[in-house]
Amino acid sequence: MTVLPDDGFSLAAEFPDATRGQWQRLVEGVLSKAGTDATGPAAEDALATALQDGLTTRPLYTAENATGAAGHPGFPPFVRGGRAGATAVSGWDVRQRHREPDPRKANEAVLADLENGATSLWLTVGPAGLPVSGLATALEGVYLDLAAVVLDAGAETGPAAEALLQLCDARDVPHTALTGNLGADPLGTLARTGQDANLAQQMAEAAALAARCTRELPGLRALTVDALPYHDAGGSAAEELGCSLATGVAYLRALTDAGLTVDEACGQLEFRYAATADQFLTIATFRAARRLWARVAEASGAAPASGAQRQHAVTSAVMMTRRDPWVNMLRTTVACLGAGVGGADAVTVLPFDEALGLPDAFARRIARNTSAVLLEESHLARVIDPAGGSWYVESLTDQLAHAAWAWFQEIERAGGQEAALRSGLVADRLAATWRSRSAGLATRREPITGVSEFPHLGEQPVHREPAPATLPGGLPKVRRDEAYEALRARSDAHLDTTGARPRVFLAALGPAAAHTARATFAANLFQAGGIEPVHEPATVDAATVAEAFARSGADIACLCSGDKLYAEQAEDVAAALKSAGAVRVFLAGRPGTEQREAYVRAGVDEFVFAGGDAVAVLSSVLDRMGVA
Repeated sequence: MTVLPDDGFSLAAEFPDATRGQWQRLVEGVLSKAGTDATGPAAEDALATALQDGLTTRPLYTAENATGAAGHPGFPPFVRGGRAGATAVSGWDVRQRHREPDPRKANEAVLADLENGATSLWLTVGPAGLPVSGLATALEGVYLDLAAVVLDAGAETGPAAEALLQLCDARDVPHTALTGNLGADPLGTLARTGQDANLAQQMAEAAALAARCTRELPGLRALTVDALPYHDAGGSAAEELGCSLATGVAYLRALTDAGLTVDEACGQLEFRYAATADQFLTIATFRAARRLWARVAEASGAAPASGAQRQHAVTSAVMMTRRDPWVNMLRTTVACLGAGVGGADAVTVLPFDEALGLPDAFARRIARNTSAVLLEESHLARVIDPAGGSWYVESLTDQLAHAAWAWFQEIERAGGQEAALRSGLVADRLAATWRSRSAGLATRREPITGVSEFPHLGEQPVHREPAPATLPGGLPKVRRDEAYEALRARSDAHLDTTGARPRVFLAALGPAAAHTARATFAANLFQAGGIEPVHEPATVDAATVAEAFARSGADIACLCSGDKLYAEQAEDVAAALKSAGAVRVFLAGRPGTEQREAYVRAGVDEFVFAGGDAVAVLSSVLDRMGVA
C-alpha cells in the first residue's frame, strides 16, 4: 500500500474549482427547457422557496452566504448550544408526557416509561389531567432524587408544587436533590384559557416559587415559558419565538421586582417550543431561540453564562393527524431529530395516537423509543452541534432570528405580552398566519400524507379513551388535518346511514400509459374528501361509458387521460356521461382556454388540477351529492 506524504496534497487538486456563475448557467439551461427565461442571479432566484415570516430558502449555499460567527457551544450567543458539551454524549433528556386522570393508571404508565428509557416526567395536573390529590399515588415507586418531574398545572400550580414538595418531605428526599420544573406560567395560562381574573396573584405566586427555588431548591426551576399555545393556534416559528421572548421578559421583570437578581431570574426559566416535521426549520428554531434569549439576557444586565436558554422541545400537536395516525410516527421522528440536532435539552415525543385521546402502552413505547433509536443507534448526540457550519442552517437561523425579533419588538411596543394578549394583537396575528397556511393546505401545496395525499378509505379506525377536556377559551387549537377531517366525517356519516360511501366514477380514456397519472391524481383527490373512486373498467370510450357509469353506483364522474386523447374523445365521453345521468362531470387537467370552452359545451362542469383548491372542490361535491 502506498502512503501519500502529508504535504497538503489534495485529491481534487487536478480539478478546477467550480464557480457560482458556471452553476447558474447550468440552471439557465434547465429552466429554458421548462419555458422560463432567466439568467444569472435571476435563474437562481427562480428556484428559491418562500417560507412563512418572509424567510427564503435558496437552491445553493456557499461561503458567500455566511452570516458571521455563531460562537462556540456553551458560550454566548449560544447558537451552537447552551452548554459546552451540548447534549453529547449522554444525549437529551427523554421527557414523557402524562395526562391520565386516573392516578393508578398514571402510575403504571409512569413506571413503565422510567423503566424503559424515559429520564424525566412531564405531568399535566388539574382539570386537563391528573388531580392534585392524585399526585402522590401517580408517583409511587418513583425515585424523585433521580427522575426529574415537570409540572404543568396552570392555575393550580401553587397547590401542585406544594403537593410535590410535601411528597418529597414524606419520603425524606432532600430538596437539594430535586430536579425539574414546577411549571408556573401565568401568561401561558392566560393564552390557553383566556382566564385572567387571578393573573396578578398567579404572577406573585410564581415569583414566590422562584425565590424559594433559588434559596432552597437549586435543582428546580419555578417557571416555564411555554410557547406551545402560540404554535397550537397556528402561529409561525417566528411568532412562536417572539411570543416566548416577550413572555420571558415579562417574567424577568416580575422576578426582579420581587427581589431576585437578573442572573437568578434567568436561572428560574425553562422555555418550551414545538418541533415540527420541517427538519431544518426546527433546527433553526432552537438555535435562533438561544441566540435571541442571550441578547435579551445581555440587555438585561445578566452575566454572560446566565444567557444560556434551557429548552424543552415537544413534537407538534398541529401536525398530528387523526386519519392514518401511524404516519405520525414518521412525523414525530423527524421532529425529534430536528430538536436534537438543534440542541434542545429535553425532548418530548408525543405518541402517534395523541390526537385520538389517551395514548396506549404501545404508543408510549414507540414515543420513548424514538429518542432511544436516535441516541443509541444513530448516535445523534455523539457530535456537538451537528448542523453547525452548514451555510443553509446558519442562514435560516439568522433570517428566523431577525423575523422573531421584529415580532418581539412589536409586542413590546404594544405594552408587552399581557397587553398583546388582552388587546387581541397576538390572536389576530396568529389567525392571519393560519388563514394563509390553510390556503396552502387546501390546495395541497403543503401535503398531508394519509390525509390530503394517499388517503386510505378502507383504513380501520383507531379508538382510544377520551382525554380530559381542556378548559374553554383563550387562543384556539388548530390542526393541519381539520378541513379534510370535516370532509371525511361527512363521508363516514353517509356510510353509516346508507351502507356505502359517496362515489366518483373515473372515466379513464385510452391505455394505462395515457391515463394512469391523472387517474391516480383524481383518485387521491376524491379520497381526501371521503369519496370512493370506482375505476372499473380500466378504460372506457363514448360507446361504453354510459353502461360502466350506471354499474358504478356513482353520481359524479371524472375524465382521466392525456391531453391528446382528451382532444380526441373528451367531448363525446362527457356528453355520454351527462346523458347517463351524471350530476357533475369533472376533467383532470388544465386545458387551454379554447379547448376548455369546448369541453364545457360538451358537458364538463369543472376541472381539477394540481394547485387547485381541493377542500372547496370536495366540499361542493359532497353538497351536491346531498352528503350532510
